[in-house]
Amino acid sequence: MLIQFGQALSNYLYDIFIAKFDFWLVFGLAAQLAFAARFLVQWIASERAGKSVVPLAFWFFSIGGGLMTLIYGLVKREPVIIFGQLLSNIIYVRNVMLIFKNRQRESQTLSN
Repeated sequence: MLIQFGQALSNYLYDIFIAKFDFWLVFGLAAQLAFAARFLVQWIASERAGKSVVPLAFWFFSIGGGLMTLIYGLVKREPVIIFGQLLSNIIYVRNVMLIFKNRQRESQTLSN
């Protein structure tokens, strides 16, 4: 039974990562890496500050990785990915807009 499970798992992984290896698989993996990099950026910034912070780079990685994942979902016709990333990217862009709006407001307050 364990040998059968091992063979089934091997066949499954071969089918996903070898048999279906193409540009879009590489693109999708790169999208996931870009998306995951945001957590590394956030963790490093928080460690340096000694508290939980969300740097602007977090949102740029969110947008970049999210858009790449959305493109992947569109090409692969994956409705779950399309729906999820479309909504998520709206939130990411809105956060960047709020950050820039707040920075502009702070700079105007400091110049007065």
